[in-house]
Amino acid sequence: MIRLALLLLALLGTPAMAAVSPPAEGNAVTGRLVTASDGVSGRLLSAGLALDLAEGWKTYWRSPGEVGLPPDLDWSASENVAGVELAYPAPERFVAFEIQNFGYGEEVVFPLTIRVSDPDAPVRLDLTANLLLCAEICVPETLALSLDLPPGGGVDATSAALLSDWVARVPGGAETGIALQSVHLDEDALTVAARSDTPFTDPDIFPEHGPYASFGAPETRLSDGGRSLWARLPVQGAGEGPLSLTVTDGDRAATLPAEFAATPPAPPQPAAGLLWMMLIAVLGGLILNVMPCVLPVLSIKLASALQARDRGLARVRAGFLASAAGVLAFFLALAGVVIGLQAAGVAVGWGIQFQQPAFLAVVIGLMVLFAASMFGFFELRLGQATLTEMGRVESRGGWGGDFATGAFAALMATPCSAPFIGTAITYALTSGPAQVVAIFAAMGAGLALPFLAVAARPGLVRRLPRPGAWMGTVRAVLGGLLLLTVLWLLSVLAGAAGLRVAAIVGGLALLLLAALALRQRALPVGLTGIAALVSAAVLVPPAPLAPVDLGQWQVFDRARIASEVAAGEVVFVNVTADWCLTCEANKRLVLDDPDVAAALDRTVAMRADWTRPDPVISDYLRDHDRFGIPFNAVYGPGAPQGIALPELLTDRLVLDALTRAGN
Repeated sequence: MIRLALLLLALLGTPAMAAVSPPAEGNAVTGRLVTASDGVSGRLLSAGLALDLAEGWKTYWRSPGEVGLPPDLDWSASENVAGVELAYPAPERFVAFEIQNFGYGEEVVFPLTIRVSDPDAPVRLDLTANLLLCAEICVPETLALSLDLPPGGGVDATSAALLSDWVARVPGGAETGIALQSVHLDEDALTVAARSDTPFTDPDIFPEHGPYASFGAPETRLSDGGRSLWARLPVQGAGEGPLSLTVTDGDRAATLPAEFAATPPAPPQPAAGLLWMMLIAVLGGLILNVMPCVLPVLSIKLASALQARDRGLARVRAGFLASAAGVLAFFLALAGVVIGLQAAGVAVGWGIQFQQPAFLAVVIGLMVLFAASMFGFFELRLGQATLTEMGRVESRGGWGGDFATGAFAALMATPCSAPFIGTAITYALTSGPAQVVAIFAAMGAGLALPFLAVAARPGLVRRLPRPGAWMGTVRAVLGGLLLLTVLWLLSVLAGAAGLRVAAIVGGLALLLLAALALRQRALPVGLTGIAALVSAAVLVPPAPLAPVDLGQWQVFDRARIASEVAAGEVVFVNVTADWCLTCEANKRLVLDDPDVAAALDRTVAMRADWTRPDPVISDYLRDHDRFGIPFNAVYGPGAPQGIALPELLTDRLVLDALTRAGN
């Protein structure tokens, strides 16, 4: 309302001298009444109480903290005034004698909206302001201010700009991009989780919980690139009634009503050193080589290595170095995309591209091309400036195909979550751009280690069997493995877009394979086929999610977790997706084990299916500083904040966590 009044006055008025009351001098403060106009031109008058404080002195916010008093303003002697609305700019925190106080130093302008009874009559503003000022000591100050305003008058841009500046410092609400996610209060502490559309830089929290409540300085932790804030404020004086929190961050501030959660939000995990995390990322990338997502692609390189057996060592070394470069280039490009998406405020995570039908269609098309090359249907050449060959590229002497093989292996690694990958990705996505680049480069180096090992010892290739007729059988087997990967990708597509889309894309993929088998112009056929697959995935409407019998599992409902725990139940949350092979391994090897399944029957077992994009699941993962799956957590009376389990589960890990949460 105040901002609107200022805007209207600025637009409708004409330049004039701003009305300013004579100053009122106190021992440590000088006060003035300031208005944006020198007269009355409507029923709303924009004004401000401007205070200049002596050096080292402070005055108080509406909720002063452990001690202090807010301003007490008496307008009863005013004339032609129906009411005055006082707004408080966002406060600062200051400490005197180890006491936390909230208020203002040096200067402050309290914006005022004055409602005029008769807009055609003069207005007399008569204010008695009772203030408490503190430095080494606290002293009360009383300022008497008055200002007469005739009917009519114009607007002064300088005065209006001053008021507008201080109005902008008044905390807003949800429009600031700041939101509360979870607030818990007990006799020891107030614990807060908040989220911001733009990263926090220097946040603070000012609670208001009745006249007797007081809280210590917050312990704050940032995560998710600064967009998530966790804070814990010690309780120093009990409050009552509704709780509101003013969250400040530089020039931004929001006052938000709080709803109490049954359990305190979990703090983000402490960050480890960058070098240590890079070592973890290298190890995680190395393990990706034996994951089912990557093995079919590495089969292409195996076939190439068999053909390169009798070639020069320099040529073998160069080919494997090119493959390693392809891996690293993909991961560095992926880091750039992640940084860009984070800067744009987009939530990112590991493997989420496999939720997109168009992406799946492209990968399916490329897998068909690789399989057709393995079957000997064609040799793909994409020109000297780009990819020279895939499959039997070494026979032509170019390295573009080696580079592409490495990049494609990295691409297929992205839906896999191996041990240590979740830890490394979480560190990267909750740190800055430099850490993102470092972690993704380290992960790429780990995935490229087998290529680098052969490049370092190219003579290893000569220990492979000599080429012969048996290689045709090996290539056919490897091509079959690639087609099995296509079938898996089609099952993922069925989960992401429905059986109809998957059936159409699968039929087109079969036609593409048949066309390539005719040994026609492979490149035009391949590009046309991939374009057709993508068009089908994008243009055919996805089918709605059909009800699924989850058996002992219930559909994920985050709001139920706190209430079930408060009722004494143990809650097990399993976040999974059709494209997450590690999730499927956990399910078959651990969660479906009779002993574990029997234990889960005695809990509230929730399954969160992230095959398709779901903002509720994304927010849940992000609030736990996780950016990929699998993710499993156990909640209970003994672990109200949850016990996060590792990516790879074991029977003992799950059973021990259930026991701890239930105690």
